[in-house]
Amino acid sequence: MKESTEGRAGLLYGIGAYGMWGLVPLFWPLLKPAGAVEILAHRMVWSLAVVGLALLALRRWGWIRELVRSPRKLGLITVAAAVISVNWGGYIWAVNSGQVVEASLGYFINPLVTIAMGVLLLKERLRPAQWAAVGVGFAAVLVLAIGYGRPPWLSLMLAFSFAVYGLVKKKVNIGGLESLAAETAIQFLPALVYLVWLGSRGSAAFGAEGAGHAALLAATGVVTAVPLVCFGAAAIRVPLSTLGLLQYLAPVFQFLLGVVYFHEAMPPERWAGFSLVWLALTILTWDALRTARRSRAAVVAATAEATAAEATAVVATAVATATVATATVAEPAELPATAEPPGTAGSPTGTAAASTPSAQPGR
Repeated sequence: MKESTEGRAGLLYGIGAYGMWGLVPLFWPLLKPAGAVEILAHRMVWSLAVVGLALLALRRWGWIRELVRSPRKLGLITVAAAVISVNWGGYIWAVNSGQVVEASLGYFINPLVTIAMGVLLLKERLRPAQWAAVGVGFAAVLVLAIGYGRPPWLSLMLAFSFAVYGLVKKKVNIGGLESLAAETAIQFLPALVYLVWLGSRGSAAFGAEGAGHAALLAATGVVTAVPLVCFGAAAIRVPLSTLGLLQYLAPVFQFLLGVVYFHEAMPPERWAGFSLVWLALTILTWDALRTARRSRAAVVAATAEATAAEATAVVATAVATATVATATVAEPAELPATAEPPGTAGSPTGTAAASTPSAQPGR
């Protein structure tokens, strides 16, 4: 019952996380007339404040000492901060410049880019279905490039930056909140300097557009941190395969918002390219689910085999113990009787000596 409740809670957390990431294109336009770089800088500054308060409430500070003592991890965190800055800034600019559909394409093809990077950088071996998915995804990019008259640079930038970010985070291997705190701590000073410089020139939107607009800019920290907290709660409660399926909610919502809410154009060549991407993701998902089922079946079979072997060993041990016990009981009857010395018949000492095995010669 408890596992079922935990699973349902994890599913709701996952839907909440990816749902918020998918609906965030509705938020960024509210921050105009602030430009994409100013919004990005506020996001960095306020995210550190929100995450810092969360860590303070949770009293999770022990990771800082370990991180500071590891130059390699510090270097990787710096790379992660730089890469996610590019991703955040590119996405904000895409939404506020009316390119939500192309931004959603970046997150649709992200799993394919991640797989391709695994082959090229980590020398991973792909299954045939994964090769097919990558090939179909490459064909989709070609179709879109022909349709646009240029490669979908924005989509590729978002996909590759997020894939690199994921790769670096995997090597750092610290918690989501802790990682975001470390990354925004690195981003904080440059972002703050930029905001101060912008204010000194009288070009800052913060405060100039009223208290409501300033509050929205400050809320970028909450918009960044809350989905991440929900994702972390989901990750410890649901299987990885479930998270893999939920990740498509974000680009689906973004795509629907781009087409239905923002009324972005969808010419035939764009539909063709997106259809190929969805086909590639279908192949990839089918292969992942099939592999997960086979892995679970193998684990169940191995567990059953181990249990059977353990039961056999227990039975064998019990049989051996019973055999030894039988031999021990039968052994005194096989020994020759010891004759009582004359005149000791019926004496207590003689009876004890004859009936106690430890009193017999040679025992």
